[in-house]
Amino acid sequence: MTTSPDASGLDEVLADIRACRVCLGQLPHTPRPVVRVFPETRLLICGQAPGRRVHESGLPFTDPSGDRLRDWLGVDYETFYADRRIGVAAQAFCYPGTAPKGGDYPPPKRCAELWRPQLLAELPDVELTLLVGGYAQTWALGDRAKANMTETVRAWREYGPSILPLPHPSWRNTAWLRRNPWFEAEVLPSLRQRVRGILST
Repeated sequence: MTTSPDASGLDEVLADIRACRVCLGQLPHTPRPVVRVFPETRLLICGQAPGRRVHESGLPFTDPSGDRLRDWLGVDYETFYADRRIGVAAQAFCYPGTAPKGGDYPPPKRCAELWRPQLLAELPDVELTLLVGGYAQTWALGDRAKANMTETVRAWREYGPSILPLPHPSWRNTAWLRRNPWFEAEVLPSLRQRVRGILST
């Protein structure tokens, strides 16, 4: 861990991300990149893309998915947004829009390709990265990802102490959680222990 985080490089990358309009005209709305990280970030939450409510609020996980995620982490609303050791940087930073059959469109790959290497290079103190959802897992793990999200999460121990794959906390996954009780029994206790350790030092 660095002893004196230098914010200048991170500030520049964040300013560039928030000013990005590469997808202008390709989204059903004006791009509004949402990212929240700091030089002190040690727990990095990498989801898929902001949803409609997050697009409107400009803050990550200000929706029911965020409530479930915070429960999984064992942190309250205030801690989630006040503690600079917690950061959120989705695979894509803008809301991709709602698909005709419901649910959001997949996060566009061009966003991750353009920004993630630059951003991650400015976050040297990250100890644990949560890969939330199948798209984030496929992008970050590449060939190490399993055949599907369920199998990737089931193999969580294989990814070592620095990466933990999770299902998306969306209400759409409530049935998945019921079908896979091992997630709550095995993964969540380990996740909460790691989070407590990160936030206690």
